[in-house]
Amino acid sequence: MPPTYDIERLLLSQPSVSTVAGVDEVGRGAWAGPVTVCAVVTDLSEPPAGLTDSKQLTAARREALAAELPSWAAGIGYGEATHEEIDALGMTEALRRAARRALDALPVRPGAVILDGSHDYIGPPWPVRLEVRGDAASVSVAAASVLAKVRRDAHMATLGCDDYGFADNAGYPSPVHQEALARLGPTEHHRMSWSYLDDLPQWRHLKRHRDPAASEGQVSLFG
Repeated sequence: MPPTYDIERLLLSQPSVSTVAGVDEVGRGAWAGPVTVCAVVTDLSEPPAGLTDSKQLTAARREALAAELPSWAAGIGYGEATHEEIDALGMTEALRRAARRALDALPVRPGAVILDGSHDYIGPPWPVRLEVRGDAASVSVAAASVLAKVRRDAHMATLGCDDYGFADNAGYPSPVHQEALARLGPTEHHRMSWSYLDDLPQWRHLKRHRDPAASEGQVSLFG
């Protein structure tokens, strides 16, 4: 069943809500690169044919849809948090910052947000409606999922690092990526606070550790 506007219409029925944004992220489970968040506002018009959760689409179909979506959507905003921010702040705070950057980039401020998943990493003052598998249920979240995925994949392909296969795995732990890490160690694009380094005896001394006693954003490096 394709995504619908049922959730958007429910939220728009509230007197205080005149605009709803669908929000989704990509890159949370990668070992390298940023986390990318997209926010999409629509006018409830018919979406491009075949729009659905980006994970259900081929790369070619995602790219074709991503080319159509900007002329259809009423507003699109992107936000990213770098791998340095992820290391310094942790994933929850990095996601929050990326999501707020995406929402701030919209041409209008939404009165409510549909967020894919079961955890509200955006927080006040945004009124957030959590929706598990929202990218399969909501048109605006589905659009955000496609746009975020295509944008981040394209970015990862520009980083080079051919031995690590970023153009194919987008920084996720594929066999090619894992083999290159064991042989060559992490690149400047890797998340250096992540536990994958614990399994790499040759490189684990490079792991960065957030100091719980330090102020937000500080990291320490233990040899």
